[in-house]
Amino acid sequence: GPMDNIPVYNARKNGEEQPDYIHERIEEVLKETYGVIIYQEQVMQIAQILSGYSLGEADMLRRAMGKKIRAEMDQQRERFVDGAVTRGLTKSKANEIFDLLAKFADYGFNKSHAAAYALVSYQTAYLKARYPVEFIAASMQLDINNTDKLAIFHQEAGHLDIPVVAPSVQTSQVGFSVGEGKVFYALAAIKGVGEGAVQQIVSEREANGRFADITDFFSRIDIRQANRRTLENLICAGALDCFGHPREQVLAGLDRLIGHASRTAEDRDSGQNDMFGAAGESSAVVLPRADPWLPAEKLHREFQAIGYYLSAHPLDEYRPLMEKRRVQMFADFEKAVRAGVAAGRLAGTVTARQERKTRTGKRMGIVQLSDPSGQYEAVIFEEGLVRYRDLLEAGKSVILMASADMRPEGVSIRIQSVESLEDYTDRGARDLRIYLRDQKPVENLVPLLQPMSGGNGGANGAGRVSFVVIENDGDCEIEVELKERFRLSAQVAGAIKAIPGVVEVEMV
Repeated sequence: GPMDNIPVYNARKNGEEQPDYIHERIEEVLKETYGVIIYQEQVMQIAQILSGYSLGEADMLRRAMGKKIRAEMDQQRERFVDGAVTRGLTKSKANEIFDLLAKFADYGFNKSHAAAYALVSYQTAYLKARYPVEFIAASMQLDINNTDKLAIFHQEAGHLDIPVVAPSVQTSQVGFSVGEGKVFYALAAIKGVGEGAVQQIVSEREANGRFADITDFFSRIDIRQANRRTLENLICAGALDCFGHPREQVLAGLDRLIGHASRTAEDRDSGQNDMFGAAGESSAVVLPRADPWLPAEKLHREFQAIGYYLSAHPLDEYRPLMEKRRVQMFADFEKAVRAGVAAGRLAGTVTARQERKTRTGKRMGIVQLSDPSGQYEAVIFEEGLVRYRDLLEAGKSVILMASADMRPEGVSIRIQSVESLEDYTDRGARDLRIYLRDQKPVENLVPLLQPMSGGNGGANGAGRVSFVVIENDGDCEIEVELKERFRLSAQVAGAIKAIPGVVEVEMV
């Protein structure tokens, strides 16, 4: 409809192309839009002028075109063509004009509606240009319960270089807020977190000051409003990271923390705190030891709590390798398809999969995927679904061979083959560069490095390891490369990255 003709409209308005008014009798109707049919009223006026429609008949034509009911359209075509031929048009020209009207009526507004939308668009563009931080925060607040929209706005904030501060019980409000040129993520936007629970947390912080530590936090919250699921999702979303404990350790100690919160509330209700001392003097809760989460697990739990990848993406650490091997991000693949490319290799992390039957009774999968450039959908048919179903589980990162074509609703992707990203990156030798500030983490990471035996120096997964020690706040770096080759994989890199004291791990 009209949107397809935006480039034509612009070119004609700017004098780069001459308007085409289709027929001299309707030039006056199309003059203000440079020959492009935009408004429903234009469709109705053209039917009146060329085919002798009454206003009532023209409105019936408009409605028939909007509904796209074949029988009604066939009747209207016959009426339009007969009327136009009677008034001197050839039958072929009358059919050509009817086809144009049907196309433009596909998504045409009436003029008053279009004018109102244009004004709102202008006002919105002004706000985004002049107050981008507030605009993004307000947009996110408007769609606080729609994680698909929040993901789009978060991505747009990145394009505008606007920092989005991760949710934190120390700095976040109930809703999205702004400060110091940043957007602060809303606590109420975390899944399974009721507004009442976080309102109590924010009110307590604003009334009595920031929380001193995690014990203080659990001493002051209302455990009757913040149930276990609420607390688990706050932990997995990173809202308690501000207390300095790894998420897995806080989750492992949640029973102790809830118990402490319940006892404190009981003491407060019975007045014992007033008799025997302030609640702030309670002894600190000791959290149990917990196995570190690998980065992929941490991000998957964050995804489940927030609805999209907020702090990082599981594919981030693979991007240099992907670029080297010409594996595309979705945004680049989409551009290539629009330019005529029909197939390519894509990376993605599966976020959801649905299965349904086709008209022929066969099964097909609809797979939702995410990469650092955005979220996308792909289909896989029965043979591939049976073969690759286990790889297409939520949370798994994969390499897809895909074919694609352009459709009115956008790029349509069909999965041809699937490979685990882990297996794909493990093929061929790669090297690891491990960044440290001191030697403390070395003792914990050495057991993860398995030297290759004598003659296997060129085996898959074999690579070199180097340590980069950062000194003087980054002014000086000392790199030490180990002589042996080691059995390396993305999983090993992830495990090393999770060790406290390791600054960064690069796969090169």
